[in-house]
Amino acid sequence: MDKSWMRLGNRLSNEYLAGVNSFMESAKLCLDENNEVRCPCRNCQNAFFQSLDVVESHLYLPGISASYERWIFHGEELDIDKEGDETNTSELEEEENDDEINTMLEDLCAPMSFENHQPQDEEEDGMNHNSSPQMHNKDSNKFVGMLNEAQRPLFHGCKLSLLNFVVKLMHIKVLNQWSNKSFNMLLELLIDVFPKDTALPKSTYDAKKMLSELGLGYEAIHACKYDCALFWKEHEFASRCPECDEPRYKPNAGKGKKVPQKVLRYFPLKTRLHRLFISRHTAIDMRWHSERRVEVEGVLRHPADGEAWKEFDKLYPEFMQDPRNVRLGLATDGFNPFGNMHNSYSMWPVILVQYNMPPWKCMKEPFMMMSLLIPGPHAPGRDIDIYLRPLVDELKELWEVGIDTFDAYSGKIFSLRAAIMWTINDFAAYGNLSGWSTKGYKACPTCNENTSSQGLRSKICFMGHRRYLPPNHPWRKSKLHDGKWEIRPPPKKLSGDDILKQLEFVRYEKPGKHPNNKDRKRKRTPNELNWSKKSIFFELEYWSKLKIRHNLDVMHIEKNVCDNIVGTLLNIEGKTKDTDKARLDLQDMKIRKELHLQQHGTGFLKPHASYTLTLEEKIKFCKFLKSVKFPDGYASNISNCVRENEGKISGLKTHDCHVLLQQLLPVGIRKFLRKEVCNAIVELSCFFQKLCSRTLNTSDLEKLEDGIVIILCKLERIFPPALFDVMVHLVVHIPEEAKLGGPVAFRWMYPIERILGRHKRYVKNKARPKGSIAEAYIVNESLNFCSMYLYDIETRFNRPDRNDNGGTPTACLSVFSKNTRQLGRAEPKLLSKQEIDRVHWYILNNCDEVRQYLDEHMELLQRQNHNDLERKQEELFPQWFASHIKRLYNQKDLVVSKELYALACKPDFRVFSFSGCIVNGVRFLVLERDNCLTTQNSGVMVPGDENFNFFGVLCDVVEVIYIFDYRVTLFQCNWYDNNPNQKRTVEDYHLTSINVNRNWYVDDSYILAIQAQQVFYMDDLVLGPQWKVVQKVQHRGIWDIPEKDDNSGTEQEVFQENESSDIYWTIQHEDLDTHVCHRGDVAPDIIENSTLQIDVESLNENTNGVIYHPSEDEDDTWNEYYTEDEKSLNSQDDSDDSDIERSYYTEISREIKRWKPFIECRWSQTRSSREKAERSQSTSLRSSGIQRNGNKGVLFDLKDQQIFLNLPNPTRQSITVAAKGSLMSARGNEFYQIKKLWQNYLS
Repeated sequence: MDKSWMRLGNRLSNEYLAGVNSFMESAKLCLDENNEVRCPCRNCQNAFFQSLDVVESHLYLPGISASYERWIFHGEELDIDKEGDETNTSELEEEENDDEINTMLEDLCAPMSFENHQPQDEEEDGMNHNSSPQMHNKDSNKFVGMLNEAQRPLFHGCKLSLLNFVVKLMHIKVLNQWSNKSFNMLLELLIDVFPKDTALPKSTYDAKKMLSELGLGYEAIHACKYDCALFWKEHEFASRCPECDEPRYKPNAGKGKKVPQKVLRYFPLKTRLHRLFISRHTAIDMRWHSERRVEVEGVLRHPADGEAWKEFDKLYPEFMQDPRNVRLGLATDGFNPFGNMHNSYSMWPVILVQYNMPPWKCMKEPFMMMSLLIPGPHAPGRDIDIYLRPLVDELKELWEVGIDTFDAYSGKIFSLRAAIMWTINDFAAYGNLSGWSTKGYKACPTCNENTSSQGLRSKICFMGHRRYLPPNHPWRKSKLHDGKWEIRPPPKKLSGDDILKQLEFVRYEKPGKHPNNKDRKRKRTPNELNWSKKSIFFELEYWSKLKIRHNLDVMHIEKNVCDNIVGTLLNIEGKTKDTDKARLDLQDMKIRKELHLQQHGTGFLKPHASYTLTLEEKIKFCKFLKSVKFPDGYASNISNCVRENEGKISGLKTHDCHVLLQQLLPVGIRKFLRKEVCNAIVELSCFFQKLCSRTLNTSDLEKLEDGIVIILCKLERIFPPALFDVMVHLVVHIPEEAKLGGPVAFRWMYPIERILGRHKRYVKNKARPKGSIAEAYIVNESLNFCSMYLYDIETRFNRPDRNDNGGTPTACLSVFSKNTRQLGRAEPKLLSKQEIDRVHWYILNNCDEVRQYLDEHMELLQRQNHNDLERKQEELFPQWFASHIKRLYNQKDLVVSKELYALACKPDFRVFSFSGCIVNGVRFLVLERDNCLTTQNSGVMVPGDENFNFFGVLCDVVEVIYIFDYRVTLFQCNWYDNNPNQKRTVEDYHLTSINVNRNWYVDDSYILAIQAQQVFYMDDLVLGPQWKVVQKVQHRGIWDIPEKDDNSGTEQEVFQENESSDIYWTIQHEDLDTHVCHRGDVAPDIIENSTLQIDVESLNENTNGVIYHPSEDEDDTWNEYYTEDEKSLNSQDDSDDSDIERSYYTEISREIKRWKPFIECRWSQTRSSREKAERSQSTSLRSSGIQRNGNKGVLFDLKDQQIFLNLPNPTRQSITVAAKGSLMSARGNEFYQIKKLWQNYLS
């Protein structure tokens, strides 16, 4: 019988198909009582019984075992032949050395092998599904050609095939970012060097063309230049835009190819999801969230632990039943592909994150998928829905119907479905995707219509966080925050159904940015709130049911909070919120009188606030930042952003702000700020530090949710209202989102920003940035897939980390098996007898396998009534252990291994000394070498008993050698004396400071390298130069997440704490009534009148109030905006605090009486003729807010006269002037508010 088909690489060939049919005829005669037969595939190896259908499917993938030459289990008689045995052995060896590219092609061909043999999961039998994206006959032809290339040697006698060589060569090009020119030069050289029969591609273009069949490609869809519509589906052949009638193509006088106005690159999702399952390397990971994730109640390590994921499973149990169904996150943001900020260009990729995989994979670039590349040069804005249409249609199909997909892990075809769990974006893109405008008075999408905001002179502030306090909290009755009592409850949490009801009032707008599109600038009605559209995502059946639809990006929130606080502390021009107008805001609100501007001659005095530093203090703070040195790979060198002599910081990136806010700011500001100011900032820093942990506890999140309200209320009492922009306000909502979505690392923009940076590097042709990115992406995508199968070359998946330990441990004993990688030259060193005895005892005392012998020896000493047993054991145990183990070893006792015997013998006095060591993925350097670098890697911590830790610095790395060449790496350290009994450790503001002036354990300075944890030290500006603040380090390349089948993880890019419960965090409730707002030890600043731009003549000598009228530029519409007093008056408050309610209405009644003459016009004297001549003769109106005779209002200048409108707290006034000012009408929200209050008062 001809069995040559068993060795064919192409399992789609007619010869292989005929061979399978021949084998199956023989197998039918060998069925057992269960109608099963042994399966001879490469995986089963005749060890498992399978049904005939399964056996046949296994013969196509993974294929029949080539070593099964004699079909002894399938009807062929056994003929023992020595020569045959040798042949089988050689064939088995040849099979084990199969080409890695063939393995990859087997996975790619697997779905086609099942085209006529599709065993489905039992629960899916009888269901109708869409066909898989790669299961058509037309696809088989292209893979037949690739299989032929995989069998064709590069040249005669070469072990590499042509395809294998080209894949590896292209992989090196992409990994090292070679240019096309350099790659062409290399190919030319190789063609000259290799034999003439070598079939190498001649250029980069030919190489890409050869690999094009491995790529998934993309679809180019033309778009209108004004973002009105796509020329797709029903408009595919249209020549003009169906919305604005603009031409599809650019004007072209020649006869060349037509050039479209815009091109959307669409990367189909189904084929990319399909490839994740057909690869044996990723198919198993697509079940991780269900089958290998360890679920602990109240612990969040993955989005699957969050409430949103669990609620989704309850609502759609049929989706949850199959763990292979994919949960996706959609991320998008704009970037400039040229990297030149002077050139305004914005391109928007849409990236999909799949959350089925473990944490160390799902947020990595190779496993993320770009779905859309939205063209520039301008951002799509709220017209982004036009470009999302192809993706949403595909998502609807994946949810409603699914696609048939082959699962390489189970070897079966199943119906794959997918769902979008949420979006990831910055706050600007949040508005584009959700349809809720993130501008104006109702900018907060979570608070929705109940957003607490207030107009200031130059911006809108979002304060009022006391409404989140308990009803009886004493701060609610305080007027020190914003000048009012707070009786409002927290904003109502809206469900998806509530949102849909609001969207019923949103009018359809014509899409696009055409100049004639009147819908672009139309005014929204009050019922529309801040909605600008109904998002396209609501077309997905499940979208309104999601607990969280759009994520608030912690990365950008944290950066904005850091910029606001640091800019205000250092009074950085353009970033400080303590401006002259901010002081006038305080006057308008009648709070913190000690900070009000005071008229001084022709100018004003600006008191120095308690939250700003003097120039000398700013210089000291900047010197502190300059002195900070971080561990290797922990953060960038922030000192490069510090201008020490000027006391300024500039050029901070998002991760710099991340580290500055969480690690540096709490340490650096303690010396310069008052306690209550410092407390609030340090607590805010700890809040972010705890929130950004890799593992969260729901109990901690509940504490954070309550604590951040207290912190924001403290900040409201301290900082000016201008600091509280909407980004600061959003902090109050992110703990709730963490409970719903899990750790923030899965929902922030850091990994997305890194991908955008890589896309920017793809642009080689500046004239065609979109095409450059699209073409480079699909090449990179295909090579990522190939690199999972390459083992003898460095790839993204197997390349060692910078701080890789190196190698695999070969020993079994715990002290010998820990792999370390020494750094620097090995310097021979001779230890004294006392040192080697101490080293040997420490190793024995810290070896797990020796513990039973230590206990046995301790019992022996106790029976002998020895005093000071610990010292006696240290003295006697090494000798007793050596004699005991040697006796058992000589007796051939199986309990004693060769390694244990080597450990019992003393180590050699000769050791090797190194300047550094990498252990557990962490780089340590000795202090002498560390002092010459800009990083700090010498800090060492060893956990002790009862929450007591030992701190020190690394002085030497010593490698001790035992017999049989077993080695142990130890650290010799100088340990700082932080004895708690001597008060040499200070806990302040959640920070630990230790005195480094004295050492202890001088005679016990060695530890095992594997015991060391890294810390870094910073100067303590409060306690002096002999004190250091200790900061623990959680390295980004180390994961500590349990699995049901534990595997080690890979790197994570952003510094995060490991456990939220590891961070000590408490909130102090200070008595804010005693807070001093200004600094009497610092002279006030003098502000010139021209700088402040205030009409001095119109100012009252005691007050300087100016009312700001927000312009329409700050929002794209004017909505009816009622103050909180009116809302409270017209709504019944359910609070039980009757005192608050009674006092509030008493105050309102008193205010209404004062507002009785609510409009009064007064004519003033005409100005001098000189002023008349200087004044413009136009009919335009200039207004400035003033106070006159104790009545607050607005002063209007019209040609030669002034008009004073007496309106308390006027906002958004629209003034109409007719008949040269003789008739004036005031229209605005405040007018109607006063009228309504007056009517209520009369009734």
